[in-house]
Amino acid sequence: MKNINDIIPPAEENNQALGSISIDLKDFSAKPDINDLLILPTRNLVMFPGVHLTIGLGRRMSIDVAEFSETHHTPIGIVCQIDPDIENPTLSDLHSHGVVADVLKVLELPDGSKTALVRGRGRFAIAGPGTGVSAPDALSAHVSLLKDNPERSASREYKAVIENIRNLAQDVSKKSPEMQQIVSFPNGTPDDEIVNVTATNLPVKQSAKFEMIQADSIKERALILMNALKESDEMLDIQREVMEKARAGMEQNQRSAFLQMQMDTIREELYGDETTDADNFRLRADEIGFDEEKKAIITKEIDKLQRYNPQSPDYAIQYSYLDTVLSLPWAEASELNNDFQKAESVLESDHYGLEKVKERIIEQLAVIMDNPDVKAPILCLVGPPGVGKTSLGVSIAKALGREYRRVALGGVHDEAEIRGHRRTYLGSMPGRIIDALKRAGTNNPVLLLDEIDKLGTDIKGDPASALLEVLDPEQNCHFHDNYIDIDFDLSNVLFIATANSLQTVPRPLLDRIEVIEIPGYVPQEKLQIARRHLIPRILKEQGWQKKDLKVSDEAIMAIIDDYTAESGVRQLEKLLGKILRKAVLAKLRNNKFPSPVRVKHLKELLGTPPYHRERAIDTSIPGVVTGLAWTQVGGEILLVEVSLSPAKTEGKLIVTGNLGDVMKESAAIALQWIKAHATELGIDNDIFDKFNIHVHFPEGAVPKDGPSAGITIVTALVSALTGKPVRQKLAMTGETTLRGQVLPVGGIREKLLAAKRAGITDIIVCDDNRRDVDDIPADYLQGVTMHYVHTLDNVLKVTFA
Repeated sequence: MKNINDIIPPAEENNQALGSISIDLKDFSAKPDINDLLILPTRNLVMFPGVHLTIGLGRRMSIDVAEFSETHHTPIGIVCQIDPDIENPTLSDLHSHGVVADVLKVLELPDGSKTALVRGRGRFAIAGPGTGVSAPDALSAHVSLLKDNPERSASREYKAVIENIRNLAQDVSKKSPEMQQIVSFPNGTPDDEIVNVTATNLPVKQSAKFEMIQADSIKERALILMNALKESDEMLDIQREVMEKARAGMEQNQRSAFLQMQMDTIREELYGDETTDADNFRLRADEIGFDEEKKAIITKEIDKLQRYNPQSPDYAIQYSYLDTVLSLPWAEASELNNDFQKAESVLESDHYGLEKVKERIIEQLAVIMDNPDVKAPILCLVGPPGVGKTSLGVSIAKALGREYRRVALGGVHDEAEIRGHRRTYLGSMPGRIIDALKRAGTNNPVLLLDEIDKLGTDIKGDPASALLEVLDPEQNCHFHDNYIDIDFDLSNVLFIATANSLQTVPRPLLDRIEVIEIPGYVPQEKLQIARRHLIPRILKEQGWQKKDLKVSDEAIMAIIDDYTAESGVRQLEKLLGKILRKAVLAKLRNNKFPSPVRVKHLKELLGTPPYHRERAIDTSIPGVVTGLAWTQVGGEILLVEVSLSPAKTEGKLIVTGNLGDVMKESAAIALQWIKAHATELGIDNDIFDKFNIHVHFPEGAVPKDGPSAGITIVTALVSALTGKPVRQKLAMTGETTLRGQVLPVGGIREKLLAAKRAGITDIIVCDDNRRDVDDIPADYLQGVTMHYVHTLDNVLKVTFA
């Protein structure tokens, strides 16, 4: 007889007190039916021979098999399922090996569930399905019985393994209190029983148990168990360490919360019931009215702030972030000006000249005022320094009634300057776009992206690529700044970019902007700008009246011609400011100051003129021709000189004057055309072999390049080779081909005005440039005769007429 209290407690759920029951084990000695062995599948239990335990019966099929075994004292097979989630497993769902066991007793527990007390015998391997004779509705299998190969107890290695298993089992049981009773082995317990009981009950991996149940050698099973116990012991150590850290963190958080509550109570006692920073942020967030997605993010960040200690650095970082986010104009917009006539008058009064530029801007203002929801194109004002690109942006903002902010991009080489820094370190901040919106206080300002052609790039990223999202109307409605980490709508912002040159602007960025070129001002326009804007502004800054300082028109023109070399008016403004400073100094010293300031006073006030404008050169010498060139500071006359020298062997073409490849090619093309038409021009072909031809462009220190000197070089060569001088006070500009066609060139406006300043009376240009000449006011070209040509023959007819 054996008492149930002497048997191992249950290995699965339903581990409840079973009371005291006596069982006669002699009644359970029947041999297993290997052809039709009833199978009781378990979900997570792998049973080993010689082990007594209880198994919870939850499924109907398991209860029927257990009760049948108990009633008929018939051994059954206990096999673990491969997938524990299968409710009605078949043989294919079970592992290949199991244990023959006797169901000693089926007990009904107080909660109505049933449990079976079983005793393991020996192992078996499933060979196939059973005959189904014993219990037709039950799961059965044809099995082959397996024997365990015992190990010699005298083996030193085997003894060491068993001792390690004992020690490891005790360690695991200490760290897992529910296992303490299961692995308490009295002295004299057989080694195989220690191995089998430990393998059945201790929390080791199922894969290890499957290896053990298949092992025929007890020693092999013991080695597998020992390794599994080591791994389980290490895992319990890690779990205990994690739990201790979690408990310590929880205690610290509770302590911090308790101390924070005490601090809040003390503060209320000292200063009254004052709202916290988190409460203020919540009020600000409610006033903004975020959508559900953004509101959830903001709420999470505010809760995070509330958990921080106000004295910690993390609190300051989180506070700064929330203050920045809630300071952005999520729903604030400027009230737009709908008076088109007023907007047009603002633009006209702020800027003189630039008629085409102002016309394009006025067109855009009209479109925006007619439909405020239209997606405005990104305008890019391109021109030399000082022509008014930035001031045009200010005028556009004033005309529309919007806020204006400037975003300086010159020298920016970090992508984070555009997209913002990630909040991973102290000192993180939003990008310049978000910062400009914060400063503007509205979500529909005019943002001037200044000097986009001077963006840099390095290992920190490419800012120009980051601008692609900013300047794309289809994408910027969801602009993502890394610091804010919430999408911001930039579709209401009017972006205006500025650049001095488009050569360094990346092509993808150039595709997103509409270029408006500002070529610069002619001297007459500069005079009017000085009268209307520069002098009044300089006097206003000093607090003087117009009557306190007068400058004659002739003096202003002399400053423009002799003291400045620019397309804009920045240097002109500085020189006028210098005259004002001289006047202020004279006033404080009680000295006389000329009023008005005339040309004769400039040398004393401004010093010797640094620039000398070329006058029309005497071209009575054959081989000297006046050309016209464009520079970033305006137009210039360009002299071409040709001389012949005897050649020792074969004549060569020599070109000097710090020229680029295009100018050198123009000289080669010009000479080749002359050689092809030498007979028609009255030139002896032998001259090309007997003489070196030297083409020189004076002022060799100044680089020269560009396709605009072709007809000038041809004329100078023909003049030198024929010995005929060209007409006096004649200048020309245009490129040529090998066929003698004259091609149009750019910069006509600046070139023609430079020619007039130099006293030129006749100018030759390509007929296709007639439209450029028509855009120039007639009074600017008074006294100049234009000659429009198609071919080099037309050029030479005008030149030598």
